[in-house]
Amino acid sequence: MIPLFTAQPSGKNMEDATSSNPQSIGFTEKLKSWLSWSWTYICAVWFAMVLTMIYVLRSPLKLQDTLTSASAFLNTLTPKFYVALTGTSSLISGLILIFEWWYFRKYGTSFIEQVSVSHLRPLLGGVESSTTTGLFSSVNGEAEPRPSVSECKVWRNPLNLFRGAEYSRYTWVTGKEPLTYYDMNLSAQDHQTFFTGDTQQLKPEDTVMQKAWRERNPQARIRAAYQAIEMNHECAAAYVLLAEEEATTITEAERLFKQALRSAGKDINLLVYIKRRLAMCARKLGRIKEAVKMMRDLMKEFPLLGMLNIHENLLEALLELQAYADVQAVLAKYDDISLPKSATICYTSALLKARAVSEKFSPEAASRRGLSTAEMNAVEAIHRAVEFNPHVPKYLLEMKSLILPPEHILKRGDSEAVAYAFFHLQHWKRAEGALNLLHCTWEGTFRIIPYPLEKGHLFYPYPGCTETADRELLPSFHEVSVYPKKELPFFILFTAGLCSFTAMLAMLTHQFPELMGVFAKAFFSTLFAPLGFFADKMESFMPSSFWHQLTRI
Repeated sequence: MIPLFTAQPSGKNMEDATSSNPQSIGFTEKLKSWLSWSWTYICAVWFAMVLTMIYVLRSPLKLQDTLTSASAFLNTLTPKFYVALTGTSSLISGLILIFEWWYFRKYGTSFIEQVSVSHLRPLLGGVESSTTTGLFSSVNGEAEPRPSVSECKVWRNPLNLFRGAEYSRYTWVTGKEPLTYYDMNLSAQDHQTFFTGDTQQLKPEDTVMQKAWRERNPQARIRAAYQAIEMNHECAAAYVLLAEEEATTITEAERLFKQALRSAGKDINLLVYIKRRLAMCARKLGRIKEAVKMMRDLMKEFPLLGMLNIHENLLEALLELQAYADVQAVLAKYDDISLPKSATICYTSALLKARAVSEKFSPEAASRRGLSTAEMNAVEAIHRAVEFNPHVPKYLLEMKSLILPPEHILKRGDSEAVAYAFFHLQHWKRAEGALNLLHCTWEGTFRIIPYPLEKGHLFYPYPGCTETADRELLPSFHEVSVYPKKELPFFILFTAGLCSFTAMLAMLTHQFPELMGVFAKAFFSTLFAPLGFFADKMESFMPSSFWHQLTRI
């Protein structure tokens, strides 16, 4: 992963910063380059020089006497000293661990790591971290609103499949049930309220259909639908059920929906539902332009039914036509700061911006020259989409297997990610290089979102209840994706290990002071032995006249 994609300034900003004071910046860059070079290639030389100076100054520094004194000092130490030493070390490392953990919980990073990256790494020639404030601001400079809506509201999947022609065929082939009882029960409730909402004026056939929607057995539902048709040959809801569940092909489903349309009369709910499903049938049968026209007409005829998200069906069909200008026009209307977002809105916007630069995009070239304005816009759009729903990239990048989408989805959840990727993966593959750009940039989102994660960045905080709801919506054989948690930094793990190690030493020293004293003396003797050995070897290799002249200098 390339770190610059998370916070790299745009090409224009970089040019402005460079042109402001070229002489000072040139000198600074040379200084950094020199420091980096010296650190990388001359470490061994510095180490050799230090050892040489220690040997040359062994007489003034009384190095031999110091080693002798150190050995004598170690021999005089009592077990109480080692108990106090290990106990103090354990206490200090424990305090450092507590501070590091508190800093991580509050700011999402290690304090030691933050200091090294912010202050030491730039001096050693590393990439400086820049601020990310306003990185995801909208076009008019305002942040995404945080609506006070129910966090885990379940929505009808705008692109849900047909039970008889698609879900049932999957069951016949694999023997697995793609829909959960919870998901189907939600659909039954939808149909009951959507088609027969006025319970005061129910006709006999409506009463039968009310019972039909509640039946768990598909065959029982189908028998109830035929019973309703026998009561009234113009029972549109019964034809809808047969089209959804009995028809084994899309062509047959389309025929039954047309029959339902002729019988629907002036029932707005039925008309909207049937016309939408007819448009989806046309889309699946390859008559995409016809499907687009039907969807546009439906949106014009019933403009107040935006909650049904018919525009998401339209976006998918337009992408299949590769009518990207029309897709952008739809997004301009529905990707508004005041309207609810969805994975389809956010990721389609990211796809259009990525498509403009992805064909010639190269991570290596971008890391050398920085990101252009168009590339930065694409990266920002990807980060925005990933923050809204972090589960989608693994499906688009085929890091996780897809399944049939459920009939209901939870926005920002794994169920929505499955539904989006199932229908839109082909559109990302069609845009050359788009998946490569997504692969290079999507994980950078999690380094930008404020910590704790409950704060959010562009959108209202990520709901903590999505995992529970997704487990009820998605089948048991599917591994539900969980919101990516920030991993513990290395220095917290290192400090925890150091604290545990010193605490163990303190306990052992307290229990076995004499034995640990012997081990400590042996350790320090081994530690100081190489200095004497090095001095003897240097003296044997070099003539005494050389050392005499060097000492005089």
